[in-house]
This record gives sequence, structure tokens and C-alpha cells, in this order.
Amino acid sequence: MQAKQAGLPGDAAGVVLDAIRHPVIMIDENSLVSYANGEAESFFGASRAQLARRKLDTYIPFGSPLLALIDQVRERRAPVNEYRVDVSSPKLGSERLVDLYVAPVTDQAGSVVVLFQERSMADKIDRQLTHRSAARSVTGLASMLAHEIKNPLSGIRGASQLLEASVGDEDRALTRLIRDETDRIVSLVDRMEIFSDERPVDREPVNIHAVLDHVKAVASAGFAKKIKIVENYDPSLPPVFANRDQLVQVFLNLVKNASEALASQSNGEITLTTAYRPGIRLSIPGASERVSLPLEFCVQDNGPGVPGDILPHLFDPFITTKINGSGLGLALVAKIVGDHGGIVECDSQNNRTIFRILMPASKEENANAGETNK
Repeated sequence: MQAKQAGLPGDAAGVVLDAIRHPVIMIDENSLVSYANGEAESFFGASRAQLARRKLDTYIPFGSPLLALIDQVRERRAPVNEYRVDVSSPKLGSERLVDLYVAPVTDQAGSVVVLFQERSMADKIDRQLTHRSAARSVTGLASMLAHEIKNPLSGIRGASQLLEASVGDEDRALTRLIRDETDRIVSLVDRMEIFSDERPVDREPVNIHAVLDHVKAVASAGFAKKIKIVENYDPSLPPVFANRDQLVQVFLNLVKNASEALASQSNGEITLTTAYRPGIRLSIPGASERVSLPLEFCVQDNGPGVPGDILPHLFDPFITTKINGSGLGLALVAKIVGDHGGIVECDSQNNRTIFRILMPASKEENANAGETNK
């Protein structure tokens, strides 16, 4: 394979490599970057001119498995595949897991081509399937709790009310405590029962900006009245194929979580964004063809971030960082998004947490994705 020095290639091979939607670079015999396609610019956060003639270890940390793979390919003169390789570095960022294909360039001794396939989308699917499995576990638990707990609780509450009328002031505080705690448990069971609703979701074309405007109005009038909410919308976004009320529930939950994370900050800010991301197509179990998820909706805050030990389990039931939290809010978000055939993920660092939702466009609009959402 021929490839020119990093910069716009003039041959057909360069045009083909630029069409590949994965980062591709060529390393010469001195471990200098001699070619980079367009996706590699985004991956490394540098232009082709900046990448040109720089050593790969400028971006990849010393001791990285990638550098060892390149040496192996040079020695054996045979291609190598490696999966789930961590190429995280200060320049590339954290949690950069990739699948690698490294191959020798037959007519350029010592040169190799490296193709990076980011695992982010595959991991999103894996996490989403885990969330759905967890939600099914809560479904069974909710059905059991509704039958085995709610009925006895109603009897306990009734007994506490009878006692309250016949005891002194000191004991009355205890009967009220029994009543209040009983009501709290019933409320928790009611929230869990939402997971047992397996009816098909009633969906239609929905203007996501109307949903977000409603959520912003509710938040600004109540729990987020002291927090700045910024909008960054794509005005040409097509409708999302969804249930409007459930979308309101999802984004109210995310905005409320963000506002609570900002409670102790004087410069708290929540940003709502929408964007069209063509090219994201997934194979979903039970679907006869690949499903497109081009619509991206994000809720971002500049709070302290999610603890690293919690992040992988954030959408699991009963996982919470709040003192009095039930840990069901984000699990419900994952269930609703999953029921819509979408994916939800969280990217959290210090001073920046983003909840990102990918969802399908309205079936009527798939062929005209660029039309204005009316």
C-alpha cells in the first residue's frame, strides 16, 4: 500500500483510507507517523500536519501494548489483531479502549499500518443489555413486593393511626414515625412497580425541543431555579420516534440529578444539547435489520462528577450517591430508553458530567433527516 507524507493524499489509496470511518495511521521504520486519515485527526486531537513526522510515542505512552504489537509485526512481517487494548494517555484521554489491526506495508520495509476501532459503541451495547437485565430483576422483585409487602403495610399503617388516637404526646411521635416510614416504603414499592409495566410503548413522532423546553420550564420554576440552564440545539433535527410523557420523565430525572450535583456550587450550569449523528447503526436482538440511532440528546453539568467506583454501575437498580436516594431513578431512565430501542451512557470527569442518549428518528422522517422539526 502506498501512502504519502501526512497531509491530503493525492492517490486513490488516500481517498479510500479517508472514507474509512476508523482512525488509520502509517508508521515508518523510525516509528514516525508518515500518514494519517481524517478519522485519525479526530482520534489523536491533532491535524495531519501536526501528526506528520512525529513519533507515535508522542501520543501513546511508553510501555503501551500497541508499541509492542508494532515491533511484533515488523519482526514477523505478518498482521496482528488485538482486542480491548488500553491506549489511554494524557493526550488521548482516559478510558480509551480500542481493538487494533496492525499490518506490515509490503513494499516499505519497517513500515506498518495501524487501524484503531474504538470500543465505545460496543461497550454501550453491552452496558445497555446489562441495564435491561437488571431492570427485569427489579420487575420480578416489584411484583413480589406489591403482593407480599403492600398489603401488610396497609394494616400496619391503620394500626398506627388507631394507636395515635389513644396514646400520650410522647408516644404519639412514635406512632407518627411508624406511619411516615410505612408511607415511605409504600412509595418505594410504587416506584418499583413501574418496572413491571411490560406493555408496548405507545410512540409517535415527537419534537424533542418541545420536550426539553417543557423540562426546562418545570426545572427553572422549581428545583433548578438558581441554576443557569443553557440550550445548544440543532434546529434541523427530525422528530424522535418516542412517547412524549416518558421522554419528559427521562429528562426531568436527568436535569434533577444534575441540579442536585450542583447544589453546593455558585456557578452551577446545566447544558441541554441535541445533535444528528449519522452513521450509528446497531444490530439489536429481535430486529431483522440494523437499527439506526442518529439522534443524540445530552444533559451536561459542571458539577464534581460521578465517583469512579460508581460509574460502571450507575444505571443498576439501588445504586445511588444520595443519602436518602432510592437508586431507582437512573435505572428507570435506562429502562425507558431501552424500551425505545435507544442507548444511554454517562461520561463523567471532574467539572463535567454528560448523560448522552442515542435514539431512533421517527420512521416517517428517516428518509428526510435534515428537514426542520416542526
